[in-house]
Amino acid sequence: MFTRFISLEWKAFTRASSFASNVVMKVFMIIGAIYFIGIFLSLGFFGFDIIEKTGQDPLVILSKFMIYYMLMDLLVRIFLQKIPVMNIRPLLTLPIKRGTIVHFAIGKTVLSFFNFLHYFLFVPFAIRLIAEGYGAVNVVLWWLGITALIYCNNFLNILANNKDWVFMAILAVFAGIAGLQYYQVFDVTIVTSIFYHGFYATYYMFLIPVAVLALLWVATFRYFRDALYLDTGLKGKHDVAETQDYTWLNRFGTMGTFLKNDIKLIRRNKRSKTTVMMSVLFLFYGLLFMTGALEMYDKPFWKVFAAIFVSGGFLFTFGQFVPSWDSAYYPLMMSQNIKYKDYIASKWWLIVIATLVSTVLASFYLHFGIDTYLFIIAGAIYNIGVNSYLVLLGGAFIKTPIDLASSKQAFGDKKAFNMKTLLLTIPKLLLPMALYIIGDHLSGPTLGYMVLAGAGIIGFAFRNVVFRQIEKVYKIEKYKTLDAYKQRS
Repeated sequence: MFTRFISLEWKAFTRASSFASNVVMKVFMIIGAIYFIGIFLSLGFFGFDIIEKTGQDPLVILSKFMIYYMLMDLLVRIFLQKIPVMNIRPLLTLPIKRGTIVHFAIGKTVLSFFNFLHYFLFVPFAIRLIAEGYGAVNVVLWWLGITALIYCNNFLNILANNKDWVFMAILAVFAGIAGLQYYQVFDVTIVTSIFYHGFYATYYMFLIPVAVLALLWVATFRYFRDALYLDTGLKGKHDVAETQDYTWLNRFGTMGTFLKNDIKLIRRNKRSKTTVMMSVLFLFYGLLFMTGALEMYDKPFWKVFAAIFVSGGFLFTFGQFVPSWDSAYYPLMMSQNIKYKDYIASKWWLIVIATLVSTVLASFYLHFGIDTYLFIIAGAIYNIGVNSYLVLLGGAFIKTPIDLASSKQAFGDKKAFNMKTLLLTIPKLLLPMALYIIGDHLSGPTLGYMVLAGAGIIGFAFRNVVFRQIEKVYKIEKYKTLDAYKQRS
């Protein structure tokens, strides 16, 4: 049965309307995979020597900081690792056991590159340990314990993408440990190093992560098995009906109608609400760069990088999925007498308003100096005048339908990020950094601010021209988009 599932997955990939773009993305992903494999291999083979030169035991040092390695791995997974999606409804009408479907879908995550990558670090490091005289049996037990924890992260990621309380608990743990360490209240590595080093020092502690892994597999299996029904997600909560007409938007005509729909979408759907919450969290992203807490990021161009995110949280989280937010009724919209320009303008104004609100909310950065807040203001202007157009333009090519009720369905894809959106984000970040560096190099920080903000002002002035060009792209991609929205990825 598993071979039949694999055959279906392959057909879904090769027959999809976006097959060509998928192949291109796979090529980029392979290149990126080779790059990271090279880095992990280098660390695996030469990390022992690098640590040993400091006069410390490499295994002890690695065990000491393993807690941060595992936490960072988990956070990266939450934002980037794609959870397998299966078209389960057709399968549920066939004589196939629900357990078989669930085991196959969960098993796919075990073969994920995010698990496979760690072998290139820990296998060479384990080999070096044995070659340097460490006990072979103890090293193997240490490796088994670490590997089990890596797969524990795999299943925690699955649960975090389907259970909000798991995601919030992970964030709370990460923030708590980082806060205690930063303010020197308590060094958590004193305790965790004993645990991780215990995989090597004893013959039984490695069984703890193995047992946790087994429990997480069972918990994940039961969660999805119990949710795997045809009517899952079809029943909603019966609350008191409320209506909001937003009549004050009628003055904007057709564009006002689109704005009403967007506001209602944000208020009424869990996924869009989560997106707004994530954009609020971006306000605090700049604290890593603006406060001087991390010396490596205490550079002007890194502050530009942070400023783009601080003011553009909504732009990147919500804006990058235009028009995917409307994928459920996009075919109906396209059958109406609707001007693309009004549709694009409504999304643009929503992004502009959110960017302005974020800039005002970020005024607490004045505590770190007027120069810090000038970075944010310049970044906000650039986001409005340039990045907002790039986001809308990119939306024409990211044909990823969004199921607003996916949080109520088994195997729903809740990823806010994927490799396509990540690659399209790169020019939105590198270009403003380059503009600031040019201005700063010519005449100092003031000109850097002016060049960055000037690019945004020029973009704002030519918005009608830009809208017409974006409109042409949307019209060219219209039927490909409609076809993609009819398919389940």
